[in-house]
Amino acid sequence: MNRKPTALIAEDEPLLAEHLRQQLAALWPELEIIAMAASGPEALAAALRLQPTICFLDIRMPGMTGLELAQALAEDWPDEPAAPFPLLVFVTAHDEYALQAFERAAVDYVLKPVQTERLARTCERLQLALSKVPAVPTASELSQGTQGVVAQLRELLAVPGLAQALGQQTPLPAASLRVLQVSVGSAIQMVPIGDVVFFEAADKYVRVLTADREYLIRASLRELLPQLDPQVFWQVHRSVVVRIDAVERAQRDEAGRLSLQLRQRTERLNVSRLHAHLFKGL
Repeated sequence: MNRKPTALIAEDEPLLAEHLRQQLAALWPELEIIAMAASGPEALAAALRLQPTICFLDIRMPGMTGLELAQALAEDWPDEPAAPFPLLVFVTAHDEYALQAFERAAVDYVLKPVQTERLARTCERLQLALSKVPAVPTASELSQGTQGVVAQLRELLAVPGLAQALGQQTPLPAASLRVLQVSVGSAIQMVPIGDVVFFEAADKYVRVLTADREYLIRASLRELLPQLDPQVFWQVHRSVVVRIDAVERAQRDEAGRLSLQLRQRTERLNVSRLHAHLFKGL
């Protein structure tokens, strides 16, 4: 790869972020640090705008964990990017259980506090990986590279219990939700969960859409998902969960992107790269 390597550091502790920047400058002078972000949403916006070669992602950050940030990047990365999907390095202070999961998913990680010797090995691995990237990758090579990262992230996110090991919110008892109690003015509307066509995250709220109504609940999809039956409600994007029997058809366009046509509503729901594997013809 001929272009100068660039990196983004996502770390909410300024001293740790600066320490990592200085160590990288000493170990890899050619690597240009083009952005430093103190929260998940800030890092996501910067990475999508600048398309760095490498992202160093702290596991625990305000607004979004490192894993959620990686998932969001994989889902929102442009279909025709100016650069390949970035190499990911997770920065973590967590236990051996989490580290074994990282090993299985073939992503790199460094432990806090970052040790120079370990970071040097990471830099060597990154340089080796970059040396295998064509100077001018084709669209097909860019797509294959992104698909490879998506497959790794899918494997990582599927490791049982990893979310809890990394400090994400503990799920509520599974599949316990049967009725949503939704505030409508001064009343509480009871919405049977079977009436919901899909949920969509919207800032600090979740939109709840039935065949003919829309409600807002003050919650997050992360809080809601563990209470939904995973055989009935499928997450198809980081911000969308759909009742699968409300889907009439999954349609793939010329660029290979999937969207869902619903039986009872006119919206078309986009399926992210991370969840496209759910839709396979029998």
